[in-house]
Amino acid sequence: MTTHRESRTITATEPADPPPIGAMLALAAMLPIAAGAVYLWFGDEAQAFLALNLTLLWASGILMFLGGVRRGVSFRQPGGPTWAQLAIMLWLFGLGFAAVVSTVWAYPLTAVILELIGYVSLAVFDPIAAKRGEAPLFFATLRPFQMAIPIVALIATGAYIWQSPLFG
Repeated sequence: MTTHRESRTITATEPADPPPIGAMLALAAMLPIAAGAVYLWFGDEAQAFLALNLTLLWASGILMFLGGVRRGVSFRQPGGPTWAQLAIMLWLFGLGFAAVVSTVWAYPLTAVILELIGYVSLAVFDPIAAKRGEAPLFFATLRPFQMAIPIVALIATGAYIWQSPLFG
């Protein structure tokens, strides 16, 4: 039997809108992915290899970080983490790690596809999790908007890789 000293009751009020600093940081984390895609198309071709690798590694790092965010949220779940929370955490981390390996092994288009799958997953599953109480309520509005940035940037990155003689 659990005593009062071994448990705690937490009552929280959760806003539907993200806190301003949280929204700013959420969007700022996506900007290097967008900047990398823009640089690939309009920057110096001599630096394309470096720009591509940095963009893909940043995108995979953020994907793994967001998997950790989902795991962290699950620690405050009444009754412990749900199977869905654990599954999405492993899914995001696995996609991010596989994208790192693909980048290092010089399969950049594979990395882009894995990252796209991850970011689309976040745009779809985080609003569902927010409505089910498995993620902060503001994920329902923030995630689709936030994930649009890396999704568009990664599509542009993939198109660059596809057409570039440097990576073909």
